Amino acid sequence: MSVNKVILIGNVGQDPKITYYEGGNCVAQLSLATTEKGYTLQNGTQIPDRTEWHNLIFRGRLGEIVEKYVHKGDKLYVEGKIRTRSYDDQGGIKRYVTEIFVDNMEMLTPRTATPGAGPYAPQAGAAPQPQQPVQPQAAPAQITRRTTCRSNCLTKTKIFGPRRLFMPVGRCF
Repeated sequence: MSVNKVILIGNVGQDPKITYYEGGNCVAQLSLATTEKGYTLQNGTQIPDRTEWHNLIFRGRLGEIVEKYVHKGDKLYVEGKIRTRSYDDQGGIKRYVTEIFVDNMEMLTPRTATPGAGPYAPQAGAAPQPQQPVQPQAAPAQITRRTTCRSNCLTKTKIFGPRRLFMPVGRCF
């Protein structure tokens, strides 16, 4: 038995490059940066931050979602498979490229964190909504919602709380 699974949490380094093929197939490519924080050894030696760059490939409906909602600087959680391919460059030298084919993605950037980008930004000329004070509700425990986009185009909302529920709620976007 073998397992080929990659899990990454990082920041998008560039806006996605989108390619549409015959039949409407969509492929999105982007780079994701993961950073290991630096530290100081007991003898005083400084170890700097180490950043790794990963090439991500999104196919089908997941690629279309990336095209609409993912922008440079966004934080992503991705799961996928690692694949290496080779090609001959213009000089005839064999080159290797390692890519992550993403099966599952979760957008971790808060909706208001990227002003002016994506569908969550306020529309230009829109009247600001009056803000009302939020009344705390008496709940037995704090409940957190997180929306997950999967390549099969179903959106699932995980509700973490006293009961640990997991319920499907419809189609992606």
